Amino acid sequence: MLGTVLVAPQGCRSGSSGDVRPVAHPMSDVDPDAVAVAVAGIRERIRRVAGERPVELIAVTKGFGVDAIQAAVAAGCTSVGENYAQELRDKAALLPEGFARPQVHFIGQLQSNKVRLIAPLVNVWQSIDRAALADEVARRAPQATVFVQVNTTDEAGKGGCEPASTAALVTHCAALGLSVVGLMTVGPTSADPGQTRVAFRCLRSAADDLGLAWCSMGMSADLEIALEEGATHIRIGSALFGQRPQRRAQMG
Repeated sequence: MLGTVLVAPQGCRSGSSGDVRPVAHPMSDVDPDAVAVAVAGIRERIRRVAGERPVELIAVTKGFGVDAIQAAVAAGCTSVGENYAQELRDKAALLPEGFARPQVHFIGQLQSNKVRLIAPLVNVWQSIDRAALADEVARRAPQATVFVQVNTTDEAGKGGCEPASTAALVTHCAALGLSVVGLMTVGPTSADPGQTRVAFRCLRSAADDLGLAWCSMGMSADLEIALEEGATHIRIGSALFGQRPQRRAQMG
């Protein structure tokens, strides 16, 4: 069973990562009632496609304050997704004592030297896309639960290993003692449903070939296609919380 460890590490200090990252507002005026309605709506969309098949809803709280995490948990979400190491650390430090902290899925591209900053905070690493990153996660979080991220769209600048390299990376992760539970992808920038379906079908096929049960794919606009193609985890942000607040960038 995965533990819940969204607890700020001792001695955290902002400004130590040397990277430019968006910083979440401590509070972002999220309406808990509206989030509860939105979560119910997303769950109904899931049910209409997937029926009783288990699907994990990951509430993507990047760019929002701790109130978004609190609202998601109050609405019944047990998992949140974060993209930025420093933002995750900052928000973990602001959550109140006694709060029923959710599972944290790290879903953003990550430099290997940032792993140490968030290793105590992450339950599931969804964006393992290269051997060096897997090596560092295994060193900082032995036996961690991971997804291998695959670039199924061939879009430059998008995270993920090449499809042809997926099996080798999965094997490498397993040899390190990491628990590889599935594959993850980000859909194409294009809104063309045909291209989206091809990308998601590619991921599901690769997962099946490797004997991996879980596929993390699909966001607000394309979750139905993702579910039709076998998604087990979907990542939803703006459909739950609205547009992200204006974020300022700082060194840290």
